[in-house]
Amino acid sequence: MNLSEHIKFSPKVEQALKENRPVIALESTIISHGMPYPQNVETALACENIARENGAEPATIAIIQGKLCVGLTEEEIDYLGKAGLSVTKASRRDIPILVARKQDGATTVAATMIIAALAGIKVFATGGIGGVHRGAETTMDISADLEELAQTPVAVVCAGAKSILDLGLTLEYLETKGVPVLGYQTEMLPAFFTNTSEFKVDYRMESAQEIADVISAQRAIGFSGGMLIANPIPEKYAMDAKVIDKAIADAVKEAEQKGIQGKDTTPFLLAKIVEITGGSSLKANIQLVFNNVRLASQIASKLQ
Repeated sequence: MNLSEHIKFSPKVEQALKENRPVIALESTIISHGMPYPQNVETALACENIARENGAEPATIAIIQGKLCVGLTEEEIDYLGKAGLSVTKASRRDIPILVARKQDGATTVAATMIIAALAGIKVFATGGIGGVHRGAETTMDISADLEELAQTPVAVVCAGAKSILDLGLTLEYLETKGVPVLGYQTEMLPAFFTNTSEFKVDYRMESAQEIADVISAQRAIGFSGGMLIANPIPEKYAMDAKVIDKAIADAVKEAEQKGIQGKDTTPFLLAKIVEITGGSSLKANIQLVFNNVRLASQIASKLQ
């Protein structure tokens, strides 16, 4: 078997790659696990439109009937949106199983990075990365996203790590793995729903061009890993830190009481936070994703 048997490109993405036009990767767990139908589909299609408006062809990535899909049709996005939580949340470990069984998978940050790299896509926009969970010193609950950033050559644009995580330990882990953490017009790591935290990024970047130059340098000297580009949620959409911190604390407590662990933790916490905040956190989540897609598209355009 060769790789071409397993990868399926949408016609638009395939044409863009052949013509060496800017392409950015988008994940699919936001469609199946990130929010309810039809809002998930509307958000995914809006992300694709924003990418095109900013000069890049969007490649929403998923696994459908065992195929590694690089770029989805509107029908495929709607299919994932309707299927929702019944679709496997696919990380690195799940990819060969889903391919062998010809099953569906919505790709996490880690899985999206892997498939993007196989397709030759250098930039990926997401909401927030996974990281070191609170209490990981006893649970060892650390997202596979961090290991992927250390070994897969894709630049990930995000609003920092999800604020349900231990941000300090997440940065320490990335430092140990040699992953550069760049802040777009900020020196502080954004905390997903809020645009700052008490933790510093490695380097502040002022423009998409400056970030593109760093990505080009990383590739030119043969570094195997990726990098993290932290893009703060716009001020007008940011949530009050005290409100979101209390919501997170309450959600974490309930998750512990219910014995929720592993890959079920993040979807549960995010859904619970939406409930506690009366939907405000979901609105913020959508806006920060849009903001990341804009920046990723601008960076990809400067890489050409």
